[in-house]
Amino acid sequence: MSEAASLQPATPSAAMIRTLGIVATVCGILIVTAYQGTLEPVAANKKLALERAVFKVIPGASSVREFVAGSGGIEPAGAVVPQGAVKFYAAYDAVGALKGVAAEGAAKGYADTVRVLYAYDTAKQAITGLGVVSMRETPGIGDKIITDAAFLKNFVALDATLAADMKSLAHAIKTVKHGSKQNAWEIDAIAGATVTSKAVGKGINESAQKLLPLLVPHLDKLQGGK
Repeated sequence: MSEAASLQPATPSAAMIRTLGIVATVCGILIVTAYQGTLEPVAANKKLALERAVFKVIPGASSVREFVAGSGGIEPAGAVVPQGAVKFYAAYDAVGALKGVAAEGAAKGYADTVRVLYAYDTAKQAITGLGVVSMRETPGIGDKIITDAAFLKNFVALDATLAADMKSLAHAIKTVKHGSKQNAWEIDAIAGATVTSKAVGKGINESAQKLLPLLVPHLDKLQGGK
């Protein structure tokens, strides 16, 4: 070490701590300000994207409302979903008639979690539409769940009838080996994309098993949504 460097006064620890504290505070304020400034636009964009997804799986819908179904029945969704409750989306036509219900399901796929949005027809008691919220499956293979016409036919009228006690589905929705589907509650997998196909079936089944017993007994509360 040179003589000049050794003669420089040492910076007091307290001064260094104060400086770091000021820098941290300023950075924190900037981060919070930026977050608050973008929070509403981000939330608005997410809501718009969700509404578009609902319109896609429920053709003919012109408006969407968010609800939660819980042990106490159905109520409009708030900022926080109550424990044990399930969020879903009610879609209405131009005159306010209920067109259907949509909900999210998720399960582990080949590369990551596959999140889907499915439509439920309250009159048919069946899943009648499928869309993808997010996934990172292999391009050209796993993403066939949204491009393969034969696979999408599984969701024209996928049975989701409740059991007599209204506590669960009469038959669990499940994905079966390609070409072996025999029942209305089964999903015929895509050849070469069985893992992703099974994730779709598992996600829908787990979601429907929770939602439908809470939803179906109170469907009258969804009427007149305009």
